[in-house]
Amino acid sequence: MSGEPSDDELEQLREEKMEQLREQAGEEGGGNPREAAQQRAEAQKKAVLRQHLTDEARQRLNTLKMSKPQVAEQVESQLVAIAQSGRIQGKIDDEKMQELLRELTPDSKSFDIKRR
Repeated sequence: MSGEPSDDELEQLREEKMEQLREQAGEEGGGNPREAAQQRAEAQKKAVLRQHLTDEARQRLNTLKMSKPQVAEQVESQLVAIAQSGRIQGKIDDEKMQELLRELTPDSKSFDIKRR
């Protein structure tokens, strides 16, 4: 032997490392499985958005998130659903993002003022 670990030793080292990673993940998540699942879902959503949106479209979505967080969450959810269903061809650019926002957000400028 030239100082290399055997297969059994490698397997044992892998198991120890996996156990360490599991413990760290448990500490970071606070032991709350719902919180860990929520973090995974958020990471998956970000990855899908990063994959299907251009930089300009992502900037527009982030700007919307600052001013109207609930609307931005709805738009993100819709985009993820569209992407997962395979209805997105290519990337969504700023123009397409503006169209989507017009479709998904109600016209907030229409007021119905009645004078008495």
